[in-house]
Amino acid sequence: MNLNQVRRQFPALMQQVAGRSPIFLDGPGGSQVPQSVLSAMSAYLGYFNSNLGGAFFSSDKTVELMNNARQAVADLLNAPAKEQIVFGANMTSLTFSFSRAISRDWQAGDEVIVTNADHFSNVSSWRQAAEDKGASVHAVKVNEADCTLDMDHFRSLLSSKTKLVAVTYASNTTGSINDIKQIVELAHQVGALVYVDAVHYAPHELIDVQALDCDFLACSVYKFFGPHVGVVYGKMAHLAGFTPYKVEPAKDVVPGRWETGTQSFEGLAGVVAAIDYIASLSGLPEDTPRRERLSVAFANTKAHEMALSAHFLSRLQAFPQIRLYGIADTERLAERTPTFALTFDGMAPRAVSEYLGKHHICVWDGNFYAQGLCEQLGVMESGGVVRIGCMHYNTIEELDVLFGHFETLLAQ
Repeated sequence: MNLNQVRRQFPALMQQVAGRSPIFLDGPGGSQVPQSVLSAMSAYLGYFNSNLGGAFFSSDKTVELMNNARQAVADLLNAPAKEQIVFGANMTSLTFSFSRAISRDWQAGDEVIVTNADHFSNVSSWRQAAEDKGASVHAVKVNEADCTLDMDHFRSLLSSKTKLVAVTYASNTTGSINDIKQIVELAHQVGALVYVDAVHYAPHELIDVQALDCDFLACSVYKFFGPHVGVVYGKMAHLAGFTPYKVEPAKDVVPGRWETGTQSFEGLAGVVAAIDYIASLSGLPEDTPRRERLSVAFANTKAHEMALSAHFLSRLQAFPQIRLYGIADTERLAERTPTFALTFDGMAPRAVSEYLGKHHICVWDGNFYAQGLCEQLGVMESGGVVRIGCMHYNTIEELDVLFGHFETLLAQ
């Protein structure tokens, strides 16, 4: 992977702001977008903007685009069939919709498990659905030393009453990766379904829903170099078996029965282009099967991101005034994404992000809707954390600039 060639594909990375190149370390909140994605969206809107089902060329093009988008995501997730891919406005809206359908038959005495590691899109939806049905909700704690899930606590919460486990693949705040395969195996032993939030994980690792055996998996394309489109994979038996809330005249077939209203077709053009962009990082010929190219591409980006993480953690050791929440051991880099949650002695997270922002270094501060995590870590009332998030287009040199500003800030 030639990093210079990669970066030149992103207009945002090539711009100048007040005479300097901005540094985007805000990837966990939404990645930058390559020109190929922008061009694909513009071309669809410019020449083929139409809805599905018409007896004319642009509608035919839209039908083809929808099928291509489903197949691209199926390749990304290793879904058995493209019909198992559902699109929507965003992961949160889709999850609320699925929670209502899945919970239709819940009743008092049933139990649901969520986790303190999760973004609340994968918590509030299930809590509210459970409340409507009189079911109970339990939250798995995290191990505060590395912000991974407390698996002993998880096991203690599982029972024959458990209907569903909602769990994140990787924390959007600390980057800690959870053992989803083990969680799915344990949940299935008691007959529970598993709904996986892979929003933060998807830009960094290749997903295999068949190997995980999860029942549902959700992600957001704007986190992996595309537009604001939400995605849910579901096992076919569930997509056909549960009853969604839908408009009566709409066809009751999978997967369209789960897709309310007109989809963002220009967004779907961007979905295909974003996944093809990732596949291009493999360096393999375009006629190589997409899944094979994606496998090599993610291996390439993972190696670079681990190097970024190692450099970040090494530089951080010189700053005792900065506390890291999450995996700090460089021997465990494969267990985290290059996302880092920090607090600074005597400084509010917002003050740090504002200082960096004045120097055109883009980072986030707050709780990032990971309310359970920030409450357990005791940082909720003090403004949460500063989140530094790298993507494959970031560089060691950018991190060195960041740490240079840390030095100046802490010396004030």
